[in-house]
Amino acid sequence: MTDPVEQAARALAGNPARAEQQARALIVRNPADPRVRLILASALRRLDRAAEALPLLADLAKAWPRAARTRYEYGLCLCAAGQARDGAAQLDEAVRLDPDLADAWQAMADMAFADGDPLRERRALAALARIGAGHPELGRAAELVALGRHREAEPLLRRWLMARPRDAAAARLLAQCYVAFRAFDNAETLLRHALAVDPASSGARFDLAHALFARQQAADALKELAPLLAADPRNPAWRNLQAGCLALLGDDIGAEAIHAELAAAFPANARIAINHGHALRTTGERERAIAAYRHAATLCPQAGEAWWSLANLKVGALTDADEAAMRGLLAGNLPDAERMHLEYALGRRCEDAGRAGDAFARYAAGAALARRHFGGAGRDWAAQAQATADLFTPAFLAARKGWGAQSDAPIFVVGLPRSGSTLVEQILASHPDIEGTMELPYIGALAGRIEAAGGADALAAATPEQVRAWGEEYLERAAVHRRLGRKWFIDKMPNNFRHIGLIRLILPHARIVDVRRHPMASGFSCYKQLFAEGQEFSYDLADLAAYYRHYLAIVRHFGKAAPGTVHNLIYEDLVDHTEAEVRRLLAAVGAGFDPACLRFFANDRAVRTVSSEQVRQPIYRSGLDQWRAFESFLAPLAAGLGPEREGWRA
Repeated sequence: MTDPVEQAARALAGNPARAEQQARALIVRNPADPRVRLILASALRRLDRAAEALPLLADLAKAWPRAARTRYEYGLCLCAAGQARDGAAQLDEAVRLDPDLADAWQAMADMAFADGDPLRERRALAALARIGAGHPELGRAAELVALGRHREAEPLLRRWLMARPRDAAAARLLAQCYVAFRAFDNAETLLRHALAVDPASSGARFDLAHALFARQQAADALKELAPLLAADPRNPAWRNLQAGCLALLGDDIGAEAIHAELAAAFPANARIAINHGHALRTTGERERAIAAYRHAATLCPQAGEAWWSLANLKVGALTDADEAAMRGLLAGNLPDAERMHLEYALGRRCEDAGRAGDAFARYAAGAALARRHFGGAGRDWAAQAQATADLFTPAFLAARKGWGAQSDAPIFVVGLPRSGSTLVEQILASHPDIEGTMELPYIGALAGRIEAAGGADALAAATPEQVRAWGEEYLERAAVHRRLGRKWFIDKMPNNFRHIGLIRLILPHARIVDVRRHPMASGFSCYKQLFAEGQEFSYDLADLAAYYRHYLAIVRHFGKAAPGTVHNLIYEDLVDHTEAEVRRLLAAVGAGFDPACLRFFANDRAVRTVSSEQVRQPIYRSGLDQWRAFESFLAPLAAGLGPEREGWRA
């Protein structure tokens, strides 16, 4: 015969009213049984009557102070009754009494997410990972992954999987390590293996979608997200990733709508407010973006990204009061990531105020943290430029003339970051026959695959069919970004200058525009910019100089090896002689002149780069010589440039 207490407990999830009725009857029969009073309290909470449950739970907690389950229910009821601080304290006590009480940890994680407390949320998620692993050794590795300590977790997980290759949970954890290391191929292989072993694992499917998004394969990521969203359409993690994918595919309105919904659902979460601010900035809603960033900074003053996002609008959004607040934060204890963002933000504020020495000190402090965070470049740029020249000789290119996909649709805008490429993109995208997309990752990803397959040897051995297939693959991937049906489209990935030879090979009719700026100006502009990722060379002045020389060497090589391949546009000339340079630019890409290109600032297209606010106003000269106020601090850049400081135009 079924135990009536167990029967009442089982009714809680599906029919709390019935559970209440049964619990009250049991209390009449046995008022001393604490189990039925706890069931009654839980039923009342589930029926939105938490206040009625509180006296019951207070008595239970007093009578049985070491009962973790009672503390857990007491914490939930206090939170439901609007006493969140006391509720959180009860949850803390519950997990202290029983470190394996998963329900309490989950409640703590949910509360921390809603409150925008990432440290508390991470602690709870780490405990849940440990508990869910089911084995102490695997649990330790799972905890390390949740805490972001992937280097420590990776060898533990490899050893575990060597002995248990069909452990889907361990494969998923190791894949998370590989995503952190940006070893996306390894991560995808492991996650697909995990799903083959356990097709119903929503966690593995979400991780696969995230890995695909991280390698900027947004369409593929959305396919993996689709069944998750169908089953749980309100899940904030699913929705946030969906918004990121839509933004990558150019659906900025759809992405902003999702971020707005999340911001409304979780108004106390600073991370969600920052994401919403980014989406608003992309769509040109500057004032609403500022409001979102300020809301985030109010919710979590130490959220460095909120402050940097305000500074990075480059419209003087920071005030004297903001500067005082940032200085106060920097005087205290902060995680390196938050300190890094705040140093850059305060540097921008000091620069706007005309205090060059103070500004540079802040930029230098931020750059040192960024170099540690992202890793130093540590590459021999001169050797890489020479390797490019050695491979793509005139004879090599002539022997492969006519290979590749025959489309003339792509226009590649290349150069150093912060050299005016966003402005050139905006000018071109204002032409009725040219569509602006974004900084597409597909050439770089293809180059990485070829490098992994043998690099120069793989390219030299490629057949005409293989080369054409690479070009068609690029066009197919880029097609999802072409939403306007125009004749040409722009790929504005600046670092594609490193792949001019590959572009020339697989897309022989593509246009390539090199946007070049004074090396001291572009170098300093890079140095004071905190990039999201992928520009590790920019956090050291000597490395910046080497990278600029590397860039010049490659572009100049193709000017000799394949004359006419690249159209060189000097940013300073574009500023001083706008119409003449715009006419030259349009002629170089094969488009006729259109006056709309001179009114590029009226174009309301989404702009995703850090120059988004600058290209929404007419060209101005004030930024050309900003670096001169900092010249005394830029000696390593000047020395590293050598003769190219003056000879960069050649």
